[in-house]
Amino acid sequence: MKIDLHAHSNVSDGTEAPAGVIASASAAGLDVVALTDHDSTDGWDQASAAALEFGVAFVPGMEISCRTREGISVHLLSYLHDPDHPGLLEEITKAKDARLTRAKRMVTLLAEDYPLSWDDVIHHVAPGATVGRPHIADALVAAGAVADRSEAFTAILTSHSRYFVQHYAPDPALAVELVRAAGGVPVFAHPVASARGRVVGERTYREMIDAGLQGLEVEHRDNPEEGRVFLRRLAAEHGLFMTGSSDYHGTGKPNLFGENLTSPEVLALIEELGTGSSVIR
Repeated sequence: MKIDLHAHSNVSDGTEAPAGVIASASAAGLDVVALTDHDSTDGWDQASAAALEFGVAFVPGMEISCRTREGISVHLLSYLHDPDHPGLLEEITKAKDARLTRAKRMVTLLAEDYPLSWDDVIHHVAPGATVGRPHIADALVAAGAVADRSEAFTAILTSHSRYFVQHYAPDPALAVELVRAAGGVPVFAHPVASARGRVVGERTYREMIDAGLQGLEVEHRDNPEEGRVFLRRLAAEHGLFMTGSSDYHGTGKPNLFGENLTSPEVLALIEELGTGSSVIR
């Protein structure tokens, strides 16, 4: 059984509609796929319908953007939570609003040096999706400033750039608590992806575990092998399960469906632990 528990649609920063993500998962030979759009569950209904059509089991999920006190970005995957849980929904809405304000400020700064407007960026945003740096990157590509999203992030949109603007994001431990309260299963996404920026230290792991963290995304292309060794040891020490995923974004990233997989045993455990929603089969 081929199980991939990390994928994005154009509801966040992927390039395919939720139904298209399911179709692509089916074409890649997957049996089970999770849609984990950033800070949004708006793609669940479309993905659920497509999953029944294509015969692919669908795991409802979300990827929550967090930030530590030191300013380090942390991504938390949530599976099978209640999308209407008041506490989690309030925090996610707060973060989404902040991302929009941040995106507008970044575009204003970028417009000083590049032929870029807010309308140019909105052109690349699907209806209902929250504007993020990937959409700004797409607008820069269309303007001829860079060749692709990867170059945009490396050369212009990096966190060290003068165009970068921080936005509100919940503390990782708080996010874990809210996911658990919503009946979800929290998993730390690509925890040692050092090429993306700074990674957290022991204190953050401890705080997240104490708050109820249940899993670690170990097999991911952005986790270096020495980091995976550390994660496997951490999982064994604290009774955490381990997942493997592609982090598929359509044509937005080179990540391919099925390049990393999760075991059927771990999926069964996630289904046992998650009480806020159900796998669609």
